[in-house]
Amino acid sequence: MTNSQNTTSRKPLLIGGGVVLAAVVAWLAFGFFGIQSAFTNNEVSEAGPLFDSGAELATDTESDTETDTDTETDSTDASDADNSTDSDAAEDTPATTEPASAIVEIASGNFSADKDRYDVNGQAVVLNDGSEQRFLRFEDFNSTNGPDLKVYLRAENGDFVSLGELKGNIGEQNYEIPTDVDLSVFNTVEIWCERFSVGFGSAVLG
Repeated sequence: MTNSQNTTSRKPLLIGGGVVLAAVVAWLAFGFFGIQSAFTNNEVSEAGPLFDSGAELATDTESDTETDTDTETDSTDASDADNSTDSDAAEDTPATTEPASAIVEIASGNFSADKDRYDVNGQAVVLNDGSEQRFLRFEDFNSTNGPDLKVYLRAENGDFVSLGELKGNIGEQNYEIPTDVDLSVFNTVEIWCERFSVGFGSAVLG
């Protein structure tokens, strides 16, 4: 066999090896390392958490409505003064509607990045309605994206409770906290990459 024949026979092997190598590199980059997540954002916008009691977070709409009512009252014509007696009587009538359960903030902390190459901002807030039910809410949240990101509650000794996958690297989102979790012990919210065992950012609750 001549040298030219040897070279010709090696070409298919080299081409085939190159294709396999490229496939392996692509799988490592996109399948295992998840580099595509570094270039794309996953944005969410969840409303306030839904408590079993039916309690809801107060919104800006309620305060806007009160302001509009005050404005309309101030601009009322003097000619409507004859109706003042009826209005006073209505105000004296006791309300029969039971107030809804109030949602209160029992702990909060600001996010900061754990390493210089990551960017994590926003606030972690723990909300409660007076029952045992609690929710962790992210507000004005913005984080570097990455593969296999989870939300942890971590204790000082390294123990942690996972609240599940990070729903989005941008935006408001809610996570229910198990009733048996002691927040005085598990008092750090952490954005954790399970695949590479590295923290992106954290917030200490206080």
